[in-house]
Amino acid sequence: MKKQHGITPEALPLHFAAKVADNSQFSAKTMSARLLSAVLTVIAGLLIVPVPAAAQPASQNDPNSVTIKGTVRDAAGGPVDNAIVRMELKGAPGVIDANTNAAGVFVFSGLKTGTFVLRAEKSGVYSRASAVIAAIQGDQKQVDLVLKDTEKVHSESPASSPSSNQAMEFADNPNFTIAGVTDWTAAGGHGSDSTLRTSEALTRETLALKPDHGSNAPAAAGGSSADQHRLAGEQNEKLGNPLAAVHEFEQAVRMDPNEQNYFEWGSELLLHRAVWQAQEVFAKGAEAYPRSVRMLTALGTALFSSAHYDQAALRLCDASDLNPADPEPYEFLGKIEIASPDPLTCVEQKLVRFVREQPENSLANYLYAMAIWKQQQQSADPQALLKMEALLTKAVSLDAKCADAYLQLGILNSSRRDFHQAIDFYTKAIDANPDLAEAYYRLGVAYDRIGDPAKAEHEFQLHDQKRKQQAAAVERERREVKQFLVVKPGQTPDPQAH
Repeated sequence: MKKQHGITPEALPLHFAAKVADNSQFSAKTMSARLLSAVLTVIAGLLIVPVPAAAQPASQNDPNSVTIKGTVRDAAGGPVDNAIVRMELKGAPGVIDANTNAAGVFVFSGLKTGTFVLRAEKSGVYSRASAVIAAIQGDQKQVDLVLKDTEKVHSESPASSPSSNQAMEFADNPNFTIAGVTDWTAAGGHGSDSTLRTSEALTRETLALKPDHGSNAPAAAGGSSADQHRLAGEQNEKLGNPLAAVHEFEQAVRMDPNEQNYFEWGSELLLHRAVWQAQEVFAKGAEAYPRSVRMLTALGTALFSSAHYDQAALRLCDASDLNPADPEPYEFLGKIEIASPDPLTCVEQKLVRFVREQPENSLANYLYAMAIWKQQQQSADPQALLKMEALLTKAVSLDAKCADAYLQLGILNSSRRDFHQAIDFYTKAIDANPDLAEAYYRLGVAYDRIGDPAKAEHEFQLHDQKRKQQAAAVERERREVKQFLVVKPGQTPDPQAH
């Protein structure tokens, strides 16, 4: 997502001119003509405006390409024909233009993913810059631009500027409406039950994230209308009315798109399993507040919940770069690495830094060890396994309650067929966390391997009891969560929604 490619035309007319000048067979008149041609070619090359590669068609009929379309309107709401819409790809040079039709409509199609900034103008009247994040292949984004008078536009800082303290204008309307709620009796999600449970756990941790000083978020004006909507949203959620809450949070963002309002709205969507919609809101918030660690962390959680594992890792890696001393992004990174089906981009190197920054942090050592283990699943490197073992050993020495590290030490020793040592570690894992169901099962397997079937059966029974208890607890928690019903533009709300 970060990698952008520009188009750099290569022209070598000066080389040709030099060769002409050195050739004594050419007359002065011929040489002058050739040199003139070369100079004109250079000038023409300088006038070429490079177009961002992401604005080039991915393919004429590629279903994975991105489309951005919208309407340009005047201050009274009427469509503006023949307006120029300029689109830039962030991180790449150049622009690409489109003109609106008689209905004020413009379309950019065949794009690759990226962050785009659009502006419209006609006859000296301009719109504000509007940023559009197309993070998923096949996205179709809608953005409406409003032409304002020149004086007003010029008096405002463009929201898309990375150095601006202003929030992004909320002109790129969301492509969804929350129309109702339903009981979540059968959990929806992507991936295995393990990834779903990790998603739920990270959602709870996301809700607890505190604002950070690097977010560029303006201090809330006491008693403002936007603040009142946000507070009303918080109160409605506490009273068990999430539908009213999410509409209050959305209204707060429309009135004042500051960092806190974006975060509250996205968090409400994420809590009630509107994960794709939460992803859209957090992406918009991260665009407006690129220095907000918690916004990027929340975006990573939403991406993970929608099974975009590598993209989730990239956003969390970005969050860890903003404040390398902050442990929260690393902890999220380590947890999604464990739960994801394959090793994730950039995670291991960031966890190396986590250990370097906080060598006496038990969790840092454990998560780095697990990242190494993930990389060794296909072909085990003895040296890497020794390093992993050292990290796990340090984790339990720093925190005797680090049950997961004891469990992994047991698994490592079982893989070496040292079952007596494995039994010791499994027992310590259970002592540290009596609810760690997997430890009972593996302890039973280890007892079976050393020829003690009675103890093995006992541990298997305990494992089954723990799993049933935990499954029932998860089911209760899920029943308590109301799931949002989402309506796309043009759809009719479900009459059964409430």
